[in-house]
Amino acid sequence: MNALILLCSCVAPHQGAPVSDRVGPPSDKITQHIVTSGETLFSIAWRYGRDYKKLAGYNGIPKPYIIYPGQKIKLTVPATKYHRAKSTVSNNQKSQPITQISTQRSKTTTKISKPVAPITKTLRSSAEIKWLWPVKGKISATFSSKSALNKGVDIAGKLGEPVVSAAAGVVVYAGSGLRGYGNLLIIKHNEKYLSAYAHNKKLLVKESSIVKAGQKIAEVGSSGTNTNKLHFEIRRDGKPVDPLRYLPKR
Repeated sequence: MNALILLCSCVAPHQGAPVSDRVGPPSDKITQHIVTSGETLFSIAWRYGRDYKKLAGYNGIPKPYIIYPGQKIKLTVPATKYHRAKSTVSNNQKSQPITQISTQRSKTTTKISKPVAPITKTLRSSAEIKWLWPVKGKISATFSSKSALNKGVDIAGKLGEPVVSAAAGVVVYAGSGLRGYGNLLIIKHNEKYLSAYAHNKKLLVKESSIVKAGQKIAEVGSSGTNTNKLHFEIRRDGKPVDPLRYLPKR
């Protein structure tokens, strides 16, 4: 009995699991994703750290990249198959405008919205992008290429403070379906660059919306985390890059 009492006294009291803003990326062993309501090809590519253009090529999905709930998306295929799939996309599809699929809660109803106006003039080349700070707060966490959990920068902010688009582009995802990001916006700036704005209190733009640089797109919040802040990411060809290399010096 004395030994049992001694053993129990040595056991540390239970503590809650630490809070993490973002979970690690899904295993590279995952080769297929089944689309659920509210997802876009861009959000799936973001989740798995893939280039949306390659995902489209893998799966023979032409512009404007419409996908449907229940659809199986291959995440990796041999290079030879990728080039063959990519070649099936005709040249005239390159001029089509981006459109957005929106799905109802019903399991049997799928609604596709009308295409938005052509955005060729809205999207700029990578050399022409002049990045802006999305919020004015202090940086509380920096990018680390060695960490699977820190793919961008965390910027402190006050609840409800404006979040602005870091550059002109088109909203390709608006929702809360990516675990660990809370209310999230993903904006496409051109064929190479995307940016993301996470943990927002409120989203002020919808998918397919064309936004200008500096336009208010959301409000700072704590969705998906435990402090008021903005988690901001820039991805080049699907890969995370350090936003501080692109944002202007303060």
